[in-house]
Parts: sequence; structure tokens; C-alpha cells
Amino acid sequence: MDASQYRVVVGEYNMYEYDGSEQFIRVERIAVHPDWNGDLGKGNDIALLRLANPLYDNGYVALANLPYPGEMLPHDFTCYVTGWGLTDYFGSVPAILQVAPINVVEHSVCSQPSWWGSIALRTMVCAGGDGIISGCQGDSGGPLSCFTGGDWRVHGVVSYGPSGMCNQVSKPTVFTRVSSFEDWIYSVIRSF
Repeated sequence: MDASQYRVVVGEYNMYEYDGSEQFIRVERIAVHPDWNGDLGKGNDIALLRLANPLYDNGYVALANLPYPGEMLPHDFTCYVTGWGLTDYFGSVPAILQVAPINVVEHSVCSQPSWWGSIALRTMVCAGGDGIISGCQGDSGGPLSCFTGGDWRVHGVVSYGPSGMCNQVSKPTVFTRVSSFEDWIYSVIRSF
């Protein structure tokens, strides 16, 4: 991937207006997980970006911590999904950043045949599946933010969900579980 083709915008709220809260930063380097092969059901859907400049706290941007290594969230634990993904079945894209509480579904439930079955791996976190709240197309790559251990932590990165209609019962949003990849994350950071 050519890092020069990308830039990161943080502090964005309204996609269609300049709010004054945004920071625009060039991407210097991209590290895609070496076992990622494009098959969402095989996992490893994670990449890291090295930014050309550091982010700064301007009152709209805050850093989130990583979870503890190997940490798994309990069933029904409430986290938050954010993004500009579709908000209805007609393809509406919101202008304003959407934030929704979403409950974790433990692996033993999410991996049942009537849910996601064998493509829900232990290296993933499932959340939603209640038919009401979910991530949707356009949210991919966004965070699953959870308040654990006294801090906000990025426990997941949106990977996939049902194609077509979102908010399906027994088809939760599936996130790459960050705590499964911390050894890789730290090795990439050291090499950057």
C-alpha cells in the first residue's frame, strides 16, 4: 500500500463542514498484518498507520489506550461503536459522527451456527445482534471503545457484519479483537 495516497483526519464531527476541530495528518507508513489475506472469515483484519506528525490534544481529540493483553470482555458488557456508516436500509450516510452503545456478545454465543458460526473467531469481538443497534457499511475500521480498568480502551476495530441490511437479529457487528494482536502491534511500533 502506498502510504502517500492516504491521510488521517482526527477530530472530525460533521463530514460536510469544517468545524475547526479537525487535524489533517499525512500517513508515513502502513503495516498490514502479515496473515491478512482479504478473507474476513480468516481474521487478521488489522493494520497500523504511522503518522507523519503527532496528534495533539485540542479538546476534541483524546488518546485511547489498548486493552490488557488477551483481555476478553464479558457477555453484555456495554461499549460504543462510532462512525459515519449507513443509518438506514436506503443507503443514507450521516453528516454527523454517529455514536451508539452496543453490547458485547460472548464468543460461545456468536460462534453458534445460527449466529456467525465458525467465521466468528476467538480473535474477534462480536457486539450487537439485537436487531436494533449495529455497525453498518461505512463503519469498517472504526473503534469499539469500552471503559475498562478506569480508562477508555479500543477493544475492537470494525471488521464485518451482515451484507445488505444491518441491525439483524443474531448477526452482530464483528470486530477484530485488539487484545489478540498486541504482540504484533508492539513489534510493528518498535520497527516504525
